[in-house]
Amino acid sequence: MKAIVCTKYGPPEVLQMTDIDTSVPGDNEVSIKIYATSVTVDDSRIRGFRVPNSFWLPARLALGLRRPNKPVLGSIFAGEVDEVGKCVSKFKRWDKVFGSSSHNFGAYAEYICISHDRGIGYIPSKR
Repeated sequence: MKAIVCTKYGPPEVLQMTDIDTSVPGDNEVSIKIYATSVTVDDSRIRGFRVPNSFWLPARLALGLRRPNKPVLGSIFAGEVDEVGKCVSKFKRWDKVFGSSSHNFGAYAEYICISHDRGIGYIPSKR
């Protein structure tokens, strides 16, 4: 699948579109085909590694020394359920959903796998 990957800390030019492996949902996860995402202040701060000096070392340890540990940034998404894990009953294929992967990131890609009971909701239908 295609994804925007943060190859190192720096300006927007460090972001590159590349192919990565498509993840398979676990038993309690859903795979979502992402149709829309957003750029948040968290994405910008992590990409540019803009943190207060007093948090520099803890942030490097938590986020990654030379580049982000989680290279596919993005936490807000909207899309459609593509596949469900065997223990998921709340969602089914083709459900329109939106949500947040929080600090797990991964929304700058074509698909994201996320736990079915965390941060996902149905997009209301027009009626």
